[in-house]
Amino acid sequence: MATPETRSFDLTIIGSGPGGYVAAIRAAQLGLKTAVVEVAPQPGGTCLHWGCIPTKALLHAAEVYDTARQAQRIGVRCERVALDLDEVHRYKDRTVQANAKGIEFLFRKHGIALLRGRGKLAGAGRVAVDPEGEAPYTVATRHTILATGSAIAELPGVSFDGERVIHSDHALQLKRIPASLLVLGAGAVGVEFASIFASFGSKVTIVELLPRLLPLEDEALGTELEKAFRKRGIACYTGTRVEQVDVHETGVRVTAQRQGTPLTLEAEVLLVAVGRRPRTADLGLEATAVKLERGYVEVDAMMRTAEPGVYAIGDIVPTPALAHVASHEGVVAVEHAATGRARAVDYDKIPSCTYCNPEVASVGLTEARARERGYEVRTGSFPFSASGKARILDDMRGFVKIVAEARYHEILGVHIVGPHATELIAEATAALELEATTEALFHAVHAHPTLAEAMAEAALGVHGRSIHV
Repeated sequence: MATPETRSFDLTIIGSGPGGYVAAIRAAQLGLKTAVVEVAPQPGGTCLHWGCIPTKALLHAAEVYDTARQAQRIGVRCERVALDLDEVHRYKDRTVQANAKGIEFLFRKHGIALLRGRGKLAGAGRVAVDPEGEAPYTVATRHTILATGSAIAELPGVSFDGERVIHSDHALQLKRIPASLLVLGAGAVGVEFASIFASFGSKVTIVELLPRLLPLEDEALGTELEKAFRKRGIACYTGTRVEQVDVHETGVRVTAQRQGTPLTLEAEVLLVAVGRRPRTADLGLEATAVKLERGYVEVDAMMRTAEPGVYAIGDIVPTPALAHVASHEGVVAVEHAATGRARAVDYDKIPSCTYCNPEVASVGLTEARARERGYEVRTGSFPFSASGKARILDDMRGFVKIVAEARYHEILGVHIVGPHATELIAEATAALELEATTEALFHAVHAHPTLAEAMAEAALGVHGRSIHV
C-alpha cells in the first residue's frame, strides 16, 4: 500500500462542509480518485456541527415547546409542560452525530479518502496535510478545491468571554436559559437565536444597525417579521448603532444611538451575531496566482481561481453564504474539472430560508432590486389570514408576495413570511427555474386546503384577481 507521501489523487478538496463533501461525492460519481482534507474530528463543516443542523434542531424544540404550551387553544390539554434543556441538547447532538456518520458512510461508499489534518496548497499539483500529533505529508493532485468555509466575525472592541458576551457557537451550548438576552445583528443567525430563546423563556431584545430585520430580504418581509416578533414580546431596535459595550458582574450594558437619540440597553447575556468572515488565511495562497478581495477568493463562473487547477467554493468566495449554494458550486467545480464544462450557478434563483417563528423564505429578486434592474414591476400578495389551512393550523401570520414583470408576467421573485415558509418556497424556486409566468402558476391547480394555495392566490393578485381577499 502506498504511503501518504506517495499518494496521488485526481481531486483533493480542502474542507468537508456542504460544499466540500457534496463536491467529493459528485467527483467520485464521475470516476475521479478523490480525497478530502478535514482538520475537524468529523466531516460536515460549520453547517453540520455549528450552524444549520444544530440551530434548526433547537428551533424545532422551541416550536414543539410553543405548540405544547398553546395546545389548549385547539382543545388539547398538555399538563405540566416544561423545558428540559439537557435533553434538548442531547437531541440536538444526536441529530448532528447521525448526519456526520451519514457523511462518513457516503465517503466509504464512494471510495473517498478522508485525510485528517489541516490542508494547504504546497505548490503546483500538491497539497500539504498536517495531522495533529503526526508528521505532516504531501499528496499529489491534478485538481484542488478550496472549501474551507467561514468563521464568526468579531465586533471591534468587543471580546467574547463565552458567558456574558457570546457568539452563536456559545449559544448552541448554553447550559441554562438567560433571564434576558440582547441580540446584536438581525440577519438570519440573529433572528433565529432571538426566536429560540424567546420561546425558551428569555426576555429578548434585538439591535440592528440597518432599518429593518433581515435587511437582505424584501422590505415587506422584515417589516412583517418585526410586527410578529413584537407580538411575541421580542423588542426590536432597528436603525440603531452600538457605540459601547460594558460587561459588569450581573450582565451587559450596551450604549447606542437610535435616530440621533441616546439609548441604553441591559441584559444578562449579549449575543453578537454580526456575520462571518472567510477562512482564507494559512492556505498557502501567497505562493500562487489566487487573488483575494477583502479576504474572499476571486473565481469565475466555473469556480476557477487564477491558479491553474485550483477552484474555490462556498463561504470563501463572494457569493451568498448559504449551504446549498456551496453544494451547487462544488458540483460546478467538479464537473468542470472532470469534463471541461458545467452549468454555472444562477445566483438570481437561489432560495433563502430563515427558520425563526414565523418562518421567512424568498427566491429571486426583491421588488426594489427588480426596479433597479429596469423592470416594470407588478406585485401580488395574499395574506395567510385568508387561508383556510392557516386557520386550521391556528397560525395566520404573514403572507406570500410575488414580484413579476409587467409585460410578459414572468415571475422575478417570491417572498414569504408565515407558516412553513421554508417548505413553500420550493414551488417558487421551481417556477423561477422554469421561467414561469404568473398565469402558469395560478393555472396549476393547487390542492385545498393547503398553505400552497396562497402561492396561486398571490399569482392571481398580480392581475387583481385573488379569489379569497
